Amino acid sequence: MNTTLQKYLPERAVEPCFELIKTYGVHLKIVNHRVTRHGDYRRMPNGLHQITVNASLNKYRFLITLVHEIAHLVAFENHGRRIKPHGMEWKRTFQHLMVPFIRPEIFPSQLLPIIANHFKNPKASSSTDARLSIALKTFDPVERNGSYVYELPAGSIFRLYNGKLFKKGNKKVKRYECVELSTGRLYLFQPNAEVELVE
Repeated sequence: MNTTLQKYLPERAVEPCFELIKTYGVHLKIVNHRVTRHGDYRRMPNGLHQITVNASLNKYRFLITLVHEIAHLVAFENHGRRIKPHGMEWKRTFQHLMVPFIRPEIFPSQLLPIIANHFKNPKASSSTDARLSIALKTFDPVERNGSYVYELPAGSIFRLYNGKLFKKGNKKVKRYECVELSTGRLYLFQPNAEVELVE
């Protein structure tokens, strides 16, 4: 397990993550890229705790995702199954588990203040924190081909990974109103949503 983790995590995070995995009896599966999620946690019918994390994540996002999912396990074990998946119990657990990792030996100096700010009130996904998501993407091994929604001019037509076309509208608080061209339905997009500019 240690050797496998070395491929996916920052060097100084391998041993503490391995200890978390052992302590909480996690069955970790590293899986192919999924567009809709970075990772997930499930308690299996046999009582085992299974966590899956996408193999395609850069090592900093992989670390945050792994600890995020372990925090689900720990919060459910400590507070029961009736808690909200991303409620206060989970947030406090996630903060507590992440504190030992928020160090310059693990994260690059340019990420540390953004990560520290994120963990004042962690979101359900690191992707919904646009500032953190964009900062983490700078460490992705593959250059992105598309654009972020916030970069596009108002009125632009863009395509999602699933082929659907949208027209960019105005910003409402933090997200952008965009109209799906085929249905006329209105959707809200995070500023850091990656899309392909069509026109």
